[in-house]
Amino acid sequence: MDIAVRNLRDRLRGALIAAAATPMTASGEVDLDVVARYLAGLVADGATGLAVLAHTGRGPYLAPDVRAAVVERAVALGVPVLVGVGGGDEDPAAQARAAAGLGADGVLVFPSEGDRVALHEDVWRAARLPMIAFDLYTRPCPEGTLRELLAHPGVAGLKTALLSDAMGCQRAIALARQAGRLAITGEDRMFGPSLLWGAQAALVGIAAASVGVTAAVLEAYEGADLRAFEEASWRLDRLARVTFTEPMEGYVQRMLWLAAAEGRVPETHAHDPYGPPLPEEERSALAALTR
Repeated sequence: MDIAVRNLRDRLRGALIAAAATPMTASGEVDLDVVARYLAGLVADGATGLAVLAHTGRGPYLAPDVRAAVVERAVALGVPVLVGVGGGDEDPAAQARAAAGLGADGVLVFPSEGDRVALHEDVWRAARLPMIAFDLYTRPCPEGTLRELLAHPGVAGLKTALLSDAMGCQRAIALARQAGRLAITGEDRMFGPSLLWGAQAALVGIAAASVGVTAAVLEAYEGADLRAFEEASWRLDRLARVTFTEPMEGYVQRMLWLAAAEGRVPETHAHDPYGPPLPEEERSALAALTR
């Protein structure tokens, strides 16, 4: 493992990395002052790292200049910053080079069709930034490919987000730990269990708002009070049941609605123009959780 990769792996152990949304208007316009305040609020409320321009942040849809400006605002906060690369029309290697030039600490590599190992090698050669591999429910990674990725010298860890595949999640966590890489849970709907299965850090979209609810579970898990862990996990699951539900792609809009209800972003910038339309009743239910 490359020394910079090992250092990031160790730095992220125990971290809560918020998969941040990108606040925008209904037409997709991004106000960078709103972004800066929003990201700072996540850190102030318990996020010890940020993942920007990932799926929650709609990174594949944003223009390069907007992507660069979002990364700059995140890096300015002084916490570890991971940048999502791939998943769209732009070259992931070029995105990784840009992230490196802006001071990002690593990249989260989107799952893609084709040779995933070759993709990671291209990204690594382009930027020499530590990589987080990604096992996602929409494109689960075969075990043999996971093993190859976890043997790559540029891979610091593996994020698993398999949604309802408990056995797949357990297998991925075990493989990451066996390879000496960081096992990172992205399991918004299996958060507490994934920690019990051996996850060593978290990178979750549910921390795009109400970040303290997620942080409380990690804090309780590190403690000795089983009841506190049970109660914190129940609160998180209560939130996850209404945010990470069908249509699943609507979770980005739900998290932005929740962020607006909490005062993290203005109503004008609590839109996800790239997701499915959702009924207004869902927004009311989310607002009720903040009262």
